[in-house]
Amino acid sequence: MHSIKRRVPHQKSQIGEKLPAILEICQKMGAEKELAALLHLIAKEAARLMEADRASIFLLDRNKNELWSIITLDGTQIRFDARLGIAGAAALTGQTINIEDAYKDPRFYRGIDGRTGYRTRSLLVVPLRSHEGNVIGTFQVLNKKNGVFNQYDEGIAELLGTQIATAIETVQLVEELNRHREELLQENTQLLIAVEKKFSTQNIIGTSPQIQNTVRLIEQISDSSVNILITGESGTGKELVAKTIHYNSPRARSPFVALNCAALPESLVESELFGIEKGVATGVERRIGKFETANGGTLFLDEIGDLSLSAQAKILRALQEGVIERVGGRKEIPVDIRVLAATNKDLESEIKKGNFRRDLYYRLKVIHIEMPALREIPEDIPLLANSFLNKYCLEMGKEPKKLTPGALRYLMKYSWPGNVRELENRIKRLVVLTPRKVITEEDLSDDIRSASEKVPLPKTQSFKEAVEELEKRLISEALQMCRQNQMQTAKALGLSRQGLIKKMKRYGIKTL
Repeated sequence: MHSIKRRVPHQKSQIGEKLPAILEICQKMGAEKELAALLHLIAKEAARLMEADRASIFLLDRNKNELWSIITLDGTQIRFDARLGIAGAAALTGQTINIEDAYKDPRFYRGIDGRTGYRTRSLLVVPLRSHEGNVIGTFQVLNKKNGVFNQYDEGIAELLGTQIATAIETVQLVEELNRHREELLQENTQLLIAVEKKFSTQNIIGTSPQIQNTVRLIEQISDSSVNILITGESGTGKELVAKTIHYNSPRARSPFVALNCAALPESLVESELFGIEKGVATGVERRIGKFETANGGTLFLDEIGDLSLSAQAKILRALQEGVIERVGGRKEIPVDIRVLAATNKDLESEIKKGNFRRDLYYRLKVIHIEMPALREIPEDIPLLANSFLNKYCLEMGKEPKKLTPGALRYLMKYSWPGNVRELENRIKRLVVLTPRKVITEEDLSDDIRSASEKVPLPKTQSFKEAVEELEKRLISEALQMCRQNQMQTAKALGLSRQGLIKKMKRYGIKTL
């Protein structure tokens, strides 16, 4: 059956009579923020406005070529092939379809009535279009209460359909943005948890007294926001300690911003620290500095001993007054930051030379953490070496490797001018270049091996006696390097603790 076309006199005036009701429905639609609630509202209000028995919305799933309803007036959810039914015909042709007797139209899909137990008589279907003109679904009203749907009803349905499509797109966009926001929040939370775990005190490796003292100090100050000065040679882990302090403090969920002062030209120090206003020089755009970026969090100033006296004075003012000014700006900007400063220089000597401000030194040195050089804590070398070994084998997808006691002995006797950073890079190189599972002293570089003299085997001894003498010397040397700690000595020698104790008893070796 063709669409019904009945001419109704004064159609425009009749549509005008219902404009207040249409506007009221539009206002209600605009207040809804969830798609299911919006479609329920439309089904209810549209049926009343159109003087129909029922109204429903079908959305078009182009990927599956299906029409589906989230909710109808009676709460029924329906999904069917878009090529079936009057709603499907309206969606695929983009035309309004008005049917006086649905069961006489060959396009009518009786399956839905069969599933719902409802009897459709008259039917008016309007395609819903996006702002780009694409059909996104259909709006339909069923069973006119008095008579059948006419051209006047078509005009009302088409006008209402335009508003419905806009409302649906708006709500879908809001829901998509909310889902994206929730996903980002979840990802951010997971990343923060991972970062906090990565920079927990458990990841500061070592059992030497110096490292134990550092870990205890970090735990003691975890609830505070005082400024801290971290000193030590290059490669001793000053930045790792700074991040551990930050991620174990009340500022953990706020920014951690790092700046290497030694890498900045003098001309850029001030703008990097405090930012710069637009137009200060030709082509210069407004940019915020590290102080503003770190607001609410932690600012890590590495190699602070390399800053000029002028830059030191500006940092001191910012710390004293809690405000900064961008280069070229006149407005004071309040900032709330915690400063963790690090240096490999002796700042007290620099103060005597006139290279560092004494007042800034004491402003930064509320708490002082001194990181030991690796040569000062040889007992921690086996732990660090094995940790790096496991890390890079895993990262590079290689089978687990092991360092022999002899290789560990050479590592413990090397002076490590580059400290932990150098040890990490050497282990990484060994993972790449050593094809075997076991890394021996022969795999170590010449400079590491030459730093420690090999223990000579006495020529007059039997093989058994020579082996025993070598074992005694290795155990004694390892105990000395590990400060008589039997557990660490056993690890360094590749033995169990009980195995070490048995050998010590056999050779009469006693701890001090």
